[in-house]
Amino acid sequence: MKITHSKSQLLGIVSVFAMFIFSNGRTINSNNELIRAVNLGGWLVAEGWMKPSLFDSIPNKDFLDGVALQFKSVTTGKFLAAELGGGSIIVANRTSASGWETFRLWRINETSFHVRVFSKQFLEIESMGAKVVATSTDSETSGIFQIIRKSDDPSRVRIKAPNGLFLQAKTEDLVTADSNGNGQWGNNDPSVFEMTIGQGFQGEYQVTNGYGPLKAPEIMKDHWDTFIVEKDFSFIADSGLNAVRIPVGWWTAKDPTPPKPYVGGSLEVLDRAFLWAKKYNLKVILDLHAAPGSQNGFEHSSTRDGSVEWGQTDESIEESVRVIEFYTARYATNPSLYAVELINEPNAFGVSLSVLTKFYNDAYTVVRRHAPNAFVILSNRLSGEPKELFPLASGMKDVVIDVHYYNLYWDMFNDMTIDQNIDFIKTNRSAELQHITTSNGPLTFVGEWVAEWQVRGATKEDYQRFSEAQLQVWGQASFGWAYWSLKNINNNWSMDWMIKNGYINL
Repeated sequence: MKITHSKSQLLGIVSVFAMFIFSNGRTINSNNELIRAVNLGGWLVAEGWMKPSLFDSIPNKDFLDGVALQFKSVTTGKFLAAELGGGSIIVANRTSASGWETFRLWRINETSFHVRVFSKQFLEIESMGAKVVATSTDSETSGIFQIIRKSDDPSRVRIKAPNGLFLQAKTEDLVTADSNGNGQWGNNDPSVFEMTIGQGFQGEYQVTNGYGPLKAPEIMKDHWDTFIVEKDFSFIADSGLNAVRIPVGWWTAKDPTPPKPYVGGSLEVLDRAFLWAKKYNLKVILDLHAAPGSQNGFEHSSTRDGSVEWGQTDESIEESVRVIEFYTARYATNPSLYAVELINEPNAFGVSLSVLTKFYNDAYTVVRRHAPNAFVILSNRLSGEPKELFPLASGMKDVVIDVHYYNLYWDMFNDMTIDQNIDFIKTNRSAELQHITTSNGPLTFVGEWVAEWQVRGATKEDYQRFSEAQLQVWGQASFGWAYWSLKNINNNWSMDWMIKNGYINL
């Protein structure tokens, strides 16, 4: 998702690889030039950090799907917790809050929620009595809860249960739903809790479910029509780039009536993007960025609550294969379709290699059925082994391994200087890329990178040096690279801004 050599030097790099890189029988030559692309992120798969204003008007937006809440009883002075992480009772005896003491919301509307605990069970009231437990794995049978905030202190709350009464911490080991909740919010009222709001998500699921079925279609249509427009494709082509990587969600394949909470209309926008790409002679890499149930637990895969549900059932795999087939069949005759990326950033902490291998095999087959000459891109797993997909790729034609490189997200980058960051690109990253770029293996693609880092106070020249180092190293990838992203409220993440202001020289 984050640049300068002279133009002649870059062309030299391209020429060398155009003549000499081979992979699985496909030669990257003058007809198949190295990809120099930009991601159209945040467009058809929403990401709130890229465009916060998209979420501004959501009612009660503190309580979007997946937000992590912790509740401290004012009488026991301790946190509510799902005993054993779930599958048992709720207690109020924890002195500090972590996983078992965290409750995640599944939003029904702006005031009503299902509540999920650490081990993925939902809060409910025991069938015989008023004891609060977390034993149900079915949200629909678990009941609906409401969170009532004190008007002059929103961190002070009561929790209304499905039976119409309020939760109370009777003792440290007994939490029940049998309070009338009509006290004065004092520290002696066991139905009062101090609420802490933790990690939240701002993805496609949150924006569509947050606005609801009446407002979301209007909000999303305006976003699709304005965030990326035809002149952006013209700018991309004029800037010397030759491709776009377009992240899409699985729900777009269900247009015009995708499953709730998603809204229709995005397929028409994707069709428009292919027409613009054809008009401006740009290649398209179609990237399944968000798979059913989320393949990595991040908002950019439209997770509901941070869980990795994709691959946990055969249906999620089969549905994803159907989605890949739909997209490939739809665009196979468009000359701009250059590659299909079967899934983006599956997480090794949740997606096993065997499950991913089965999906890749099945999805590769349906791509070849409709687009025998398109490249097929396999994304490495987050935290997976660099070459773990090589055995699978060896039996495939025109296949590419996608890796993403950021000088971000790890503590090791926090205190690096400007020169240390640049040296890390030229030494460590270069070695990593060379390790997977082989003469007889799959092609390699740096599908996401950005000219952003943890350095504060860097000058324009510093950014130019950093971006130049990356362009030089990513030029060694035998398929090419793609910057993340074209548009972003954060300027250094926006290739549009970086090029126009001279921070990146192509």
